[in-house]
Amino acid sequence: PTICLFLKYVGHLRNMDSFIQAVQQVEEIAGHDDAMTVHFLGTSHIYTAAASLETAILNTSSFSFFDKALHHIVTDNGEERGVVLAPDGTTVALAPLMLGIEAGLNAQTEGTPAVGLFPLTLGRTLGLTFLSLQDFPPSYRLGPNGCWDNTEHPKVFKLYRPATIATDAVIYGGMDGIILGTHLVNLAKSESIPPLSEILKGYYIFNLLEGKGLDDLPGKISPKRRELSRSILEPLNLQNEVMETLALVWKLERTEWIAFDTGIGQALKEGLKEFVKKYWDCPQIIPRCQWGAKPRDGTPIPLSLPLDHLFVHHTYTPSAPCLSFPDCARGMRAMQRYHQEDRGWSDIGYSFVVGSDGYVYEGVGWNTVGRHTRGQNSIGYGVSFIGNYSSVLPSRYSLDLLRRWMVQCAVGGGRLVSNFTLKGHRQAVNYTTCPGDALFSEISRWENFRE
Repeated sequence: PTICLFLKYVGHLRNMDSFIQAVQQVEEIAGHDDAMTVHFLGTSHIYTAAASLETAILNTSSFSFFDKALHHIVTDNGEERGVVLAPDGTTVALAPLMLGIEAGLNAQTEGTPAVGLFPLTLGRTLGLTFLSLQDFPPSYRLGPNGCWDNTEHPKVFKLYRPATIATDAVIYGGMDGIILGTHLVNLAKSESIPPLSEILKGYYIFNLLEGKGLDDLPGKISPKRRELSRSILEPLNLQNEVMETLALVWKLERTEWIAFDTGIGQALKEGLKEFVKKYWDCPQIIPRCQWGAKPRDGTPIPLSLPLDHLFVHHTYTPSAPCLSFPDCARGMRAMQRYHQEDRGWSDIGYSFVVGSDGYVYEGVGWNTVGRHTRGQNSIGYGVSFIGNYSSVLPSRYSLDLLRRWMVQCAVGGGRLVSNFTLKGHRQAVNYTTCPGDALFSEISRWENFRE
């Protein structure tokens, strides 16, 4: 039978941990009865194998939680609802996540292809946002991101700017739904389907080992959503997939279909190009407000892009790699406090900082002059790895975040020239061993390194 998911809310916090606690109490949910969902999944039903939960399922407060937890809206004042804060510091919309899982479960139990997986999670969202905003620049057809009022006790998530249909949280929820739905489809028939709570725990809640980082976790986990979703979707002809999804939307909503023409095709082509650049070519960057940055002192000085240098640092203090969002966020706040209060700088000095949790953390960012490399701040970005790398290296995954993802993102986005010069901090000044002997030896073998 179709496995639908009904959740009883635990508390009022908008985080994935509370959501999973609710799933552990009731593993069923109802309410996905829009036309496209019914087309692919059928009409959802509320039921549970545990008779003791029947009362909870029919309780009005359970339906109230369902409405609040899964119904995705953006209010007039920019508050995004139907989203939760994941343990890794990212924000995920629950509706596309749950639809992807349900599509995968249906396909696995019925032995049929998961034909609705892409349309339900990302296809409809991408198609509608590209068409509705085709007169806007491509970069404004997706997003935005936002920040929580409090990452320890999250209740309100506010967006940076007016929302598109495809906010970052909706995209991340769609990616996660595709990853987990595909995983369920690929389960061998001899394997038992794990409880939903275990599926979510395995993906969102995990422990990293010092010195290993994500290198020790090759499976499906949330910090790897970009490369995992890319490996699933890139072999497809996404433009055709989105076009077919749009045709189905118009058919199901009994709206006259607009014939394929150059305008629609061009809008989808431009939109998907921006999607690839933003969500696949670039690493996920945790914004300043998410790690709890204080306001900078004074007026920022803009960089003149593109730059031609990239300087690599290590923080030395904190000396240990950070392996979780809370630890990395604390390290960022400590560095900013030291730079502002002890050194008298206007802000944290680095452009970006790489954690061992699978994420890059925003310092002063792409467009502002930092305080990372004396005499060179206006000609290059300063990127630091959290930790002391005098005798050991960051995890291979962390190194790739800079060597592959950040460089690719900076060059592709016109922020760094393609033949840029890569240097260690010690090459620009004579009073430091930064970025540590081990890390310096590593980057000296990278492309673009210059003596």
